[in-house]
Amino acid sequence: MAKKIKPRFNLNWIYIAVFVGLLGLQLFSSMTPSTLPTTFQAFSKMVLRGDVEKLKVVNKEEIYVYLSKESLQKNEAYKKIAKKSYGDQLNPGPHYQFEMPVESFEAQLERFYAANGTWLTKNGELQVEYETQSNVLGEVLSWILPLVLFGFLWFFLLRRMGGGGGGGGGQIFNIGKSRAQVFEGDTKVLVTFKDVAGMEGAKDEVLEVVDFLKNPKKYTELGGKIPKGVLLSGPPGTGKTLLAKAVAGEAQVPFFSLSGSDFVEMFVGVGASRVRDLFKQAKEKSPSIIFIDEIDAIGRARGKNAFSGGNDERENTLNQLLTEMDGFGTNEHVIVMGATNRADILDRALIRAGRFDRLIYVDLPELNERKDIFQVHLRPLKLVPNLDVEFLARQTPGFSGADIANVCNEAALIAARKEKKFIEKQDFLDAVDRIVGGLEKKTMIITPDEKKSIAYHESGHATVSWLLEHASPLVKVTIVPRGKALGAAWYLPEERHLTTAEQLLDEMCSTLGGRAAEEVVFGKISTGALSDLEKVTKQARAMVTVYGLNPVLGNITYYDSSGQTEYQFDKPYSEKTAEVIDAEIHTLIESQYDRAKQLLRDNLDKLHALAADLMANEVIFKENMEAIFGLRPWKSKQDILDELAVEAGVAKADAAQAAADAAAASEDAVLDADAPQPIVSSKDSTDLDSDRDPVG
Repeated sequence: MAKKIKPRFNLNWIYIAVFVGLLGLQLFSSMTPSTLPTTFQAFSKMVLRGDVEKLKVVNKEEIYVYLSKESLQKNEAYKKIAKKSYGDQLNPGPHYQFEMPVESFEAQLERFYAANGTWLTKNGELQVEYETQSNVLGEVLSWILPLVLFGFLWFFLLRRMGGGGGGGGGQIFNIGKSRAQVFEGDTKVLVTFKDVAGMEGAKDEVLEVVDFLKNPKKYTELGGKIPKGVLLSGPPGTGKTLLAKAVAGEAQVPFFSLSGSDFVEMFVGVGASRVRDLFKQAKEKSPSIIFIDEIDAIGRARGKNAFSGGNDERENTLNQLLTEMDGFGTNEHVIVMGATNRADILDRALIRAGRFDRLIYVDLPELNERKDIFQVHLRPLKLVPNLDVEFLARQTPGFSGADIANVCNEAALIAARKEKKFIEKQDFLDAVDRIVGGLEKKTMIITPDEKKSIAYHESGHATVSWLLEHASPLVKVTIVPRGKALGAAWYLPEERHLTTAEQLLDEMCSTLGGRAAEEVVFGKISTGALSDLEKVTKQARAMVTVYGLNPVLGNITYYDSSGQTEYQFDKPYSEKTAEVIDAEIHTLIESQYDRAKQLLRDNLDKLHALAADLMANEVIFKENMEAIFGLRPWKSKQDILDELAVEAGVAKADAAQAAADAAAASEDAVLDADAPQPIVSSKDSTDLDSDRDPVG
């Protein structure tokens, strides 16, 4: 027998009841006999005509006039008031009404009698009845309605400030309840691990978490404990929330999803109350998973904000979260997943072992990972046959998963704008240009002198980077304005894990090549190198103060990864050291600037040829550079990796062939088991081992 579900209380029922009550009062009042307003002068005329039967004075100020039946039936002037509004019966009265203090009314009536005489009425003076009525309903409403009005306004303000939580307007009663969205049963997430690419290590970690909850005995039989928390950290757009959605789609356990800002409220104690309610619900449905996105909203390190008071609501919420995750009342089989791109500011008590046991760093995807991500986002697109996905992955270094999704979507829009049936390779390149450089400004008017200066500036970048070993290889150069830039050069930077001082110096030199070209060719410089100077200054300062790559200062860094110096107003070095730092930064930049100018002077004819080509075509590619400068004599890191991959493939093939030969030899040995075997000495065995192919 199915369990009968009781209907939940909904505040809308109260709204409906009030509306129906008001409607009923309106209908009831419309069915009752109504009176028409009048004045004392009009009333006196009714008396002179002999139409008035009696008067009733209510509460010493309201005078009700009753007309006789004969006058109602015969006089057409009383047609509106003669019959009841809901039938054909004669209206018994009262028929007319006016307001006047009883003292004034009696005085006016006495003057009327004195002027006209009482003989005008049928029975002498008019019959006047005095009555005192207590309007209980009106008095009650006069007290209740203001209270109801204030209550409604209070509820409305709470709802506006409290936001979502609770259904049907129940936020005023559920302000301390959890706002987590629960995924279980019929509420399913369509995102699965098939939609997540480029995060194999992270996927393995979270898959293991799901398996913990599905098969806990598998891990606890040996005495182990299930991890309590998993923290996903990494740059924005790398897929942390997507990974959590995939966990919700794959897990067969209740999944509670909410944001760190859902705990934040203007009322004291609400955040801690919501944390308690969240873990209470999760424990009731355990095994379960709680996912808190942007956990840094409540997990920021305590005591770092020098301007916050002692009773900080956010810190109270964090304290309650710490207690729920690892306190006396430990919640078993409830795993907390958090996501943030600011793990460095989280409180140490939150990310310690026992609360967040697993810290998974989701980094920007590398080449092969970008290729897998492209494969995912290219599924719903109509592409030309044999589109080189690896080429697209090579053109997007440093792109996150969200950036790659944006590239695919932008390429589809560009192809549709050009009325194409399929998306081509050029559409993706245009999409990358659009995202990196901004919108192309076709209507910008540039003078010939400015165009020439821009062409030599960009040619200077391209020339210096082509002539330096560690500079990033060029993809293309353009002088078409995009975004805030009048020109741009696209490079394909190597994806390094370590960077040497020589590589940083070559990058600085190529960055200064634009301004150096202006000085070498025109003998003057412009303001067009602002972004270049900003980049170079940051690189030089990092070399001197962060990475310890300066021989004068030595192996010293002033970088603080813990963030403890965030609110300090003093520098971690003396004024004398500051002067040395400034001098070394200046020396670094100027030396690379002189180096760039010397390279351009040595290749001035090639610089002129490249600038002329750029002014004529507005865009030049790697092939144009090779036609002018020739092939670069250095191998890029990717070329080396490709060669290693080929060698690894050959070695793998050799190993497979050796294994096949060994299996065939073993089979022959079994068939020839009765054949006489050769005798091998120990020395010969050693020699055979030493000569054996290590691959085999």
